[in-house]
Amino acid sequence: MNVYKLNICGLERELPIVSIGPLLKIASFNLLGDGELVKKVAESLAEKIKDLDFDYLVGPEVKVVPLMQELSNLLKKPRYIILRKNIMGYMTHPISSKTKPGMVLNGPDAELIKGKKVLIVDDVVSTGKTIKVVDDLMKEVNARVVGVVAVLKQGEEKVEITISFYSLGKLPLFGT
Repeated sequence: MNVYKLNICGLERELPIVSIGPLLKIASFNLLGDGELVKKVAESLAEKIKDLDFDYLVGPEVKVVPLMQELSNLLKKPRYIILRKNIMGYMTHPISSKTKPGMVLNGPDAELIKGKKVLIVDDVVSTGKTIKVVDDLMKEVNARVVGVVAVLKQGEEKVEITISFYSLGKLPLFGT
């Protein structure tokens, strides 16, 4: 198996290179289950954003959840908001994004962040589509996005993020 050696926050990880299309491969970055990596990147990201004024962390499920938990603890933000990919049975008054990829915000969470400042958290930003969907959904519920934080930026393509963007490094794209 081909791997990409990632050095980040004093740690080395071998990321499998996987095909995501006929002409494109990526180094697959996954925080799930890697507590050591989550802790180190959260500490580094927290240091970068410690002076940023925001009320809540907001991010898409699933891979970013352990990072949000750790950032929440480090930054003393007792609550964070997870956007789901589908409406779940426990949700009351869910609000679905109008743009793709689809995301859903639970109604009580929407009320909680209404009029508040939020920071979008993601693991890897490639095209910026996910960030755009989250930003649009935040506007819909009257929350103000003050920045985006991600562990890594993937590829050289310019991502249209018009707010502050913080990351720890880059991942290359691979042709076939």
